[in-house]
Amino acid sequence: MMAPITELYPEYSLTSSIDTLRSEQYAHLDEKNHTYLDYTGSGLASASQLAHSSVRLSSTLYGNPHSINPSSQASTEAINVARVKVLQHLSADAEEYDVIFTANATGAARLIGESYSFTRGRKLVLTADNHNSVNGLREFAGRKGSNIIYIPISTPDLRINDGDVMDILSPAREGRTATLRTGINRLAVSLMRCLSSRKSRHTITKGSYENGMKRPSMSDTATTDKTTSFDTSTRYKATPHWQSLVSASKHTSTRLAAHEKSKDGRGLFAYPAQSNFTSVRHPLSWVSLAQRRGYDVLLDAAAYLPTASLDMSVIKPEFLIISWYKLFGFPTGVGCLVVKKEALSRLERPWFSGGTIQATTVGVPWHLMAKGPEGFEDGTVNFLGIPDIMFGLEWINAVGLGVIGVRVRCLTGWFLKRLAALRHSDGTPMAKTYGPQDVDMRGGTVAFNLLDRDGKVVDERLVGQESAAARISLRTGCFCNPGAGEASMGLDVTALRRLANAKTLMRGMDDFIEVLGLPSAGAIRVSFGIASTAADVDKFFDFVEKTYRDRVTSSEGLAPRDSC
Repeated sequence: MMAPITELYPEYSLTSSIDTLRSEQYAHLDEKNHTYLDYTGSGLASASQLAHSSVRLSSTLYGNPHSINPSSQASTEAINVARVKVLQHLSADAEEYDVIFTANATGAARLIGESYSFTRGRKLVLTADNHNSVNGLREFAGRKGSNIIYIPISTPDLRINDGDVMDILSPAREGRTATLRTGINRLAVSLMRCLSSRKSRHTITKGSYENGMKRPSMSDTATTDKTTSFDTSTRYKATPHWQSLVSASKHTSTRLAAHEKSKDGRGLFAYPAQSNFTSVRHPLSWVSLAQRRGYDVLLDAAAYLPTASLDMSVIKPEFLIISWYKLFGFPTGVGCLVVKKEALSRLERPWFSGGTIQATTVGVPWHLMAKGPEGFEDGTVNFLGIPDIMFGLEWINAVGLGVIGVRVRCLTGWFLKRLAALRHSDGTPMAKTYGPQDVDMRGGTVAFNLLDRDGKVVDERLVGQESAAARISLRTGCFCNPGAGEASMGLDVTALRRLANAKTLMRGMDDFIEVLGLPSAGAIRVSFGIASTAADVDKFFDFVEKTYRDRVTSSEGLAPRDSC
């Protein structure tokens, strides 16, 4: 019997205000007997947020902002105030940063991908646990001839090693070219060529605390601070210059070459402040580390900001991407790119649209782009939804990010301990967890699979169906994070080579799983947030124990997988 949460995590009692918040602002959860465990998928809107939006919309007339009439001016003013509030929340200097409103973090990443000056000789460096919204940047970089480099994930905790980051970003690498002996990136080229002929795309599925989480300790003290998925995209027009995922010091031979550093810098380094799969929190000090080595930095903060603060007066990436519904559930369809003005001036848009230009002509192919953020906000922005960001930020700050962070850390640690303790009657484990097993430098997301009495992975589709019937909202699949999925399942080059060697046409996900010999095509993801309670954890484990203990499961009767 697991000890109560307050015994294992006494600080949980300091977050009792969230229990009151739950009963007053999120009462529909308990009224509907609904257990919500998908905060990484989306935050939840409070009753106050919805009420405020209703009053605001019923008392103010908002119109298309591309005019000077009263309703247009009301929208323009609200949007401008929202830009200021976003910068204030991030402690970002308005003289240094601009805010561009997008539909979501994915839209923000696309703006960077299509407008960044990827050229031959420059690099796109990605950690292997990026969300696909960031992985997709390689399509833009590859077409323009930039080198694409992935920094590997280390097992078993699925973290990224500081040493690998420093090695790959090191200026010393500029003066040499690598002759690749083996590596997953080389295989990727082979897979793309192989699958391109089939015209198919298949996706398989202890230091001080800050905001309730431990801070990293880096050896570089100079700094200021879904089982798996593999993307076999065939959209490359020009083959990218892939380099090894693994450290060059171990797996490559080198020869010196005279490369002059581009006057525009070495390229772009992109990574998540917090992985949406493993919940690993990477050191924010990597931002300045990369910048000192000549890179621009894209920081994906979508999974990080709901439970932690980011001080952009200290941590200053060139690009920061956010989806606001991840923080507080409402409004949906609004995200933003927070960008350094200097970096914005270097972006070149490949097209224009309504709202992004000052003037254009048809008689001759000429146009003049709008200045600043407006030149990147395609069409009419969500002028009815953007003002709700202001109240959402006020709301989450009133609750207290520190309180939310402590609550989430306690629940996550308790959940991990209970998951590890799950046993069938014969003593065999009932679960396999992916990622860190403790709360050191991690957020409130836990990815895992359940194991049946015979030790076989319970099909995540079955768990999805049966948990939904029990009114539990959790996530199943691969979570749009192929690198973390591959690492969690131990898929190496040998395993992935089976795809290139497959002689038959893979018709779908089930064929993909069979070729790779995977036990399943995804995992289960539970995540905690602003309205989570210990009772939610109890409800989940009560469901798991009653439903899967000593049970032998099968995949019979489940619909075929269409995608990850």
